[in-house]
Amino acid sequence: MAALPSQRHPGSEGFEALAAEIHACRLCPRLVEWREERAADPPPRFRGEEYWGKPLSGFGDPGARVALVGLAPAAHGANRTGRMFTGDRSGEWLYAALHRAGFANQPNSERRGDGLRLRDAYVTAVVRCAPPANRPAPAERDNCLPYLERELALLERCRTIIALGAFGWDGALRAIRALDGEAPRPRPRFGHGAEVSAGRWALLGCYHPSQQNTFTGRLTEPMLDAVLARARELAIT
Repeated sequence: MAALPSQRHPGSEGFEALAAEIHACRLCPRLVEWREERAADPPPRFRGEEYWGKPLSGFGDPGARVALVGLAPAAHGANRTGRMFTGDRSGEWLYAALHRAGFANQPNSERRGDGLRLRDAYVTAVVRCAPPANRPAPAERDNCLPYLERELALLERCRTIIALGAFGWDGALRAIRALDGEAPRPRPRFGHGAEVSAGRWALLGCYHPSQQNTFTGRLTEPMLDAVLARARELAIT
């Protein structure tokens, strides 16, 4: 694949200002303590690495028509690397699939500044700090939701949202309702391949590319590829 163009965009300044605000956030004391403790005392395989240890903003093309929404950064994944879905097995699966689908210029991402570029895709999450046991509290989710709402508002060309897991599905619906009030009622249930119309977006469900799902075969590469293909189809109609 040819090199992707620069990701500067007429709306980039808004993303940069929001990112700076997110990176400085300390609204949730439990999450602040957890992310910083993990960064200060990493497992042996990551000893000597400089951890990001702060909240994560989204990553990708400001002109994207497809947004992917996950749960939260991993303690020794994105909390270490400073880029959503980077540095762990979930990210390996996701970026490989984005590359196969033509959304990414390379199939892997190890850290910020490694040359990864996304085209027509933007990767983010409902919660921006690594939570203990991957279980954010409802109040922590609610503290973070305005960041997702603002990212979706800035993604003016976005027409398809892929929710990676039930938590991402719930968070995306909450953000959509806050933005324009057109989220469907009753609340549609999450499922892999689920598809609903929600305001100006099509919302697609996809099992999260966690090891729990990929190692057991609950999520396969063809299944993930099919969701990305459907997202592209919906985004251009």
